[in-house]
Amino acid sequence: MKRSPAVLRAGTRPSSLALTQSRSALDRIEGMLEGVSFEMVPITSTGDTDRTTDLRESPADFFTRELDGVLLRGDVDMAVHSAKDLPAALPAGIDWFWLPWREEPRDALILAKDREISDLPGNPVIGVSSQRREQYCTKRFPNGIQRNIRGNIEERIARVDSGDYDIVVMAAAALHRLNIEERITEWIPLEELEVPEAQGYLAVTFREGDERMAALRSLFMHAVTFAGAGVSNKDLCTVAALRALKQCDICLYDSLIDKTLLDELPPRTQIIDVGKRCGAHSKEQHETTKLICECARQSKRVVRLKGGDPGIFGRLAEETEALESLGIPFRVIPGISALQAATTGTGMLLTRRNVSRGFVALTPRQSGGALARCDAEMKNLLPVIYYMSIRAIEPIAQQLLEGGRSPDTPAAVIYNAGGEDELIFKTTLGQLPAHAKKHCIKQPGLIMVGTTTAYGYRNDLGALQGKKILLTCSEAIQQKAADLVRDLGGQPIQFPLIKLKSRFHVPLECSKFDWLAVSSPSSVRAFMSLIEHQKTDYRTIPKIMVCGRGTANEFADYGIRVDAQPNGAFSAESLKILASEIIQPGETVLRVRSDKAGPDLANALRSCAAEVEDAIIYDNVRIDHETLPDFDAVFFASASGVESFIAQWGVNALGEKNITVIGKPTSDALEKHNLQPDVLARVATVPGAIRSLAEHFTAARILS
Repeated sequence: MKRSPAVLRAGTRPSSLALTQSRSALDRIEGMLEGVSFEMVPITSTGDTDRTTDLRESPADFFTRELDGVLLRGDVDMAVHSAKDLPAALPAGIDWFWLPWREEPRDALILAKDREISDLPGNPVIGVSSQRREQYCTKRFPNGIQRNIRGNIEERIARVDSGDYDIVVMAAAALHRLNIEERITEWIPLEELEVPEAQGYLAVTFREGDERMAALRSLFMHAVTFAGAGVSNKDLCTVAALRALKQCDICLYDSLIDKTLLDELPPRTQIIDVGKRCGAHSKEQHETTKLICECARQSKRVVRLKGGDPGIFGRLAEETEALESLGIPFRVIPGISALQAATTGTGMLLTRRNVSRGFVALTPRQSGGALARCDAEMKNLLPVIYYMSIRAIEPIAQQLLEGGRSPDTPAAVIYNAGGEDELIFKTTLGQLPAHAKKHCIKQPGLIMVGTTTAYGYRNDLGALQGKKILLTCSEAIQQKAADLVRDLGGQPIQFPLIKLKSRFHVPLECSKFDWLAVSSPSSVRAFMSLIEHQKTDYRTIPKIMVCGRGTANEFADYGIRVDAQPNGAFSAESLKILASEIIQPGETVLRVRSDKAGPDLANALRSCAAEVEDAIIYDNVRIDHETLPDFDAVFFASASGVESFIAQWGVNALGEKNITVIGKPTSDALEKHNLQPDVLARVATVPGAIRSLAEHFTAARILS
């Protein structure tokens, strides 16, 4: 059903810089969201009219107060700011986020046209507007005369050109956005002048509770990861937690972790100690919770690294509930706790046949640190979990009822806990027998009885709102696709329908060719696997032409830079056009492909008077599955994936499902079965396809 277009009113300051940077950002968002457009509304701020107050002494909301007012009155739906203009505390009723695109963060020195640093007088007059720039200039130009400078970008440059100032320090981002970066006389290295974290970013503010704007924000949020670090031993950290650490921008870590885990973080990751020890807290809990929410709204990948298991005495609920209130997605990676290390790791097993059928775990501490009761009556109120119990639901329920538990006590039955096909049924103790009669699921399961079963994480957050996304791509790219789906708040269902089988017997004499033509990331992986198997010297690989960014990035993962790729419209068709422009008659080309790709590209290369060897180096082999899991949307990364799905499940299995494809060849495969994709990736890569799917759902939420 076609929805009516939506026009959102966006407030912004009236300067040429504010209008230019806001329009550029809004145009970019419009390109993502079909049916959504933005009308800019210039709003003059106090900082625009007051040209005398020194910015070093100005109030925090100097440039935002008036925009906050019109936003709260409902005259605009949102406001766009330079992120560094936002005060630390916004007025009640206003929420915010950063857009993820950062312009050049460095500052720069601006002199009059055609002047160099060497042309400065002995006591240059320097225009400064912040304390950090003042400190830099004091060190760099000790004999300089520093004066406050105000005005917009053009006015400041004009005052340098007129001779009022010899030099001024400005943010390079502003000059880039106005396309006047040629006025930069000298860049200031970041190691010489640190810049605010927000410099170069744009921020959006909106009224709390505006579901349209919350939907828009979800498109730019990464799911926060709460990861269990295990106990004080790096070897007890899970693979999933390590993967999260390797991808994060900000890591907030506890005291009781193996600090060598922090070595797994990327070099530019911001590392923040939020640990708590008895009597020595680096941050109070409310500060840590606030910090998590702020970092997430800065469009950063945040990992909250907790000692042991996050859910066992880890204050996890307080942090996740804060994110839920903001509609920010998150995921929780369980960890090895001290409970397992002290028992399973030592031989003091908590369960031993004919000795112990279970255990109690609790803390004597209550909120505020006071001691709480730990007697038998208290223990009877704790939640109880039954393992290997699905076939004994009825007698278990009966025993608990006879023991005095109320039939209204919340209960849950969890099947295949932690798996992609995890099922959770919430009920009450009195209704457990009815569940047993209605559901007969042949999967491992747990029974949990107690008040805590009434709680749970929200699973409808983020741009994908917890939707189950069936990922049919080959196993080689499954992890990348799954990470992106989780990042955007979806539930990935890894369901590869094809696998790539290399033809190791195919000889490749790379040194014989002038060019290597590759049209998919899968072909890159197969090619690299083959030459490594044949122990080929990388230096003999010829010049490389590829169909687009995804294929080029795959080569980059091997430390290889491609020589030619289309500027846009990434596809095999674009590669044919590119080849006709760069290949010289008589040049030799090695075209590598799968058995399903076909000879069209090789024939097109021959039409350029090139000598072409069309080498099939791998096969797309169908993977068969016994059952088709439940899903909301499906992602096809190849035509062979489409054919494998339909051969196994038929066309009707795609009815009422959202279908996303990576490119036109995959779309063509659907059309052969009278199907149309709902989403065609704006950029023909795995990230491009998943992002396009998220944009599709976000636009629908805004337009609904």
